[in-house]
Amino acid sequence: MRWLVTGAGGMLGTDLVAVLRARGEDVRGLDRAGLDVTDPAAVDRAVDGADVVVGCAAYTAVDAAQDDEARAFAVNAVGAQHVARAAARHGARLVHVSTDYVFDGVVPAGGGTPYAEDAPLAPRSAYGRSKAAGEWAVRTEHPGALVVRTAWLYGAHGPCFPRTIARLARERGALDVVDDQVGQPTWTADLADLVVRLVGAGAPGGVYHGTSAGRASWWELAREVVGAAGLDPDLVRPTTSAAVARPAPRPAWSVLGHDALRRAGVEPLGDWRERWRTAAPHVLAGPGAHASSSDSR
Repeated sequence: MRWLVTGAGGMLGTDLVAVLRARGEDVRGLDRAGLDVTDPAAVDRAVDGADVVVGCAAYTAVDAAQDDEARAFAVNAVGAQHVARAAARHGARLVHVSTDYVFDGVVPAGGGTPYAEDAPLAPRSAYGRSKAAGEWAVRTEHPGALVVRTAWLYGAHGPCFPRTIARLARERGALDVVDDQVGQPTWTADLADLVVRLVGAGAPGGVYHGTSAGRASWWELAREVVGAAGLDPDLVRPTTSAAVARPAPRPAWSVLGHDALRRAGVEPLGDWRERWRTAAPHVLAGPGAHASSSDSR
């Protein structure tokens, strides 16, 4: 098959192109300079001839979007619509990458219940609103699209929480990290592999959740990161979201369920702690030590 990956310069797009090439697939990766998804004519030309299109292009500056919602909407909603419309017009399979920010992020009463794929959308930030609008546009333009929501991504090919935490721990010593936000740390190499497996399985159009199993707070993840960097995990101290003011609200609960994957016969990703221990040498070392597709499940 001929694959097109938009947003191929980002963490996920870079890993996806690498996974596809390692499997001998015919793949064309276009970064932001190579394709402006807000230009419908350019999108149509890029999609022409592709069998599968994976939309990784996105405006992901969560705080900046609070003051520039129009720009976030132009990329995440209108740009996503352009890609979906072109994929439908040319008969290409479409995978659209979305986010946990489409939910309200409120810890469920009684605790512990992951968001189902069909849970109501209730975004609380400009970024979340733009991504929710993008999901709606994609499913309207291309009903057979696979919408894959993910969260707490980290990887070797860009700035991410683990690499930042490891650097700050070396520079500063003790760190304060929030322990009242809970989610599923997810390696971009694992998500790239999942996307390929979803397409290969001929999964029906709909919403899927592409996150690791289990759950952790940012504080718990930071302790794992600092330990993997050869430092004392006790350097990481717990704090609260209220003590760390941010322009955009962060979800307190970003735990997503994986029932749709199982119904499609696709194995969900493994436990976040196990996957981090596999990923850590590659992620903390940077691009030069990136994992191959053989160890990305």
